Amino acid sequence: MNVAAKKTDLKNLTQEQLVRFVESLGQPAFRGRQILAWIYRPGIIDFTQMTDLAKEFRAILTQSAFMSRFDDCMVECSRDGAVKFAFRLDDGQIIESVLIPEEDRNTLCVSSQVGCAMGCSFCLTGAMGFCRNLTTAEIVNQVCAVRDWTLAHDKGLLTNIVFMGMGEPLANFDNLLDAIAILTEQRGLDFSNRRITVSTCGLVPQMRRLGEETDVNLAVSLHAVNDEVRSRLMPVNKRYPIAELIEVCRTYRQKRRKRIMFEYTLLQGINDSDADAVQLAELLREVPCKINLLAVNPGSGSAYQSPGEERVLCFQRILRDRGYTVFIRTSRGEDISAACGQLAGKGWNEEQAISLDKTTLQSTGTDDNRP
Repeated sequence: MNVAAKKTDLKNLTQEQLVRFVESLGQPAFRGRQILAWIYRPGIIDFTQMTDLAKEFRAILTQSAFMSRFDDCMVECSRDGAVKFAFRLDDGQIIESVLIPEEDRNTLCVSSQVGCAMGCSFCLTGAMGFCRNLTTAEIVNQVCAVRDWTLAHDKGLLTNIVFMGMGEPLANFDNLLDAIAILTEQRGLDFSNRRITVSTCGLVPQMRRLGEETDVNLAVSLHAVNDEVRSRLMPVNKRYPIAELIEVCRTYRQKRRKRIMFEYTLLQGINDSDADAVQLAELLREVPCKINLLAVNPGSGSAYQSPGEERVLCFQRILRDRGYTVFIRTSRGEDISAACGQLAGKGWNEEQAISLDKTTLQSTGTDDNRP
């Protein structure tokens, strides 16, 4: 992926930006749309493959632009079928994505930053600190690389994208929006808005903008029902307290029948009591929403304990009795540090990195026949 800095990475450009780029090269606007239709096809790595472009223009593109891609990665397969991908960036930083296969879908959990500045106390990514934002191309290339891997290994199509990997997506807002534009563009990766979810810890101004500028799904990491506990768990609450967060959710612009998903990680003795469940129900009563409950991952490197199954079911029952749709999320990929809160960009081994062009399944997991 190392290319001279003077060249433009076309995967950083939305369709509109690509049109402006080709116009700067003296070409008509439709050439930009024509190029976009090529860039995201599996197996397209060189301008010479774009056979409906004139040879002279392809030569100009070779001199002025390139198409970045992740050539190799680390792949780990979990006992439960989740697959973790680690990608080395041009500056040596490592990011991770997680593929979660289910019976009716393949969901990819995508990273938006190297590290995270939010500092949530139960999250390993937050313990890394913040390194930098990912470029639009680095976000999109995670999707391209995993899509190509699933196709090469007969694992089916990617169907859903969730921005729940490393980093706070809304803290990288402009690159996130450009990535969403590429993901949803028919000539790009052609995902439906309803198949894309952006998760946030609660950056209120950016949440307003997200609702105004996109139609993707919103997930909000709540994890507590009062400011004292939430500020202790999530420092962002000191800047945007619960009342302000709930108000922006209440007025959030979204399509009719869409509901915000609230993520609530249960921590034994901290936020998992019957009283907490009752207060959560009261807190969300004016917000069209669904609730995801998840017991904290014991391997997340924190001192928090996971409540027992009965406690989780009781918490769910209290909310359901008050009319809420409540799911209990089963943690996936714990054995390979791929579960929620466990992504930390560790474990890269140059000798075990595989080429994504290879068509045979390779894995650093325990069973080469999975997932």
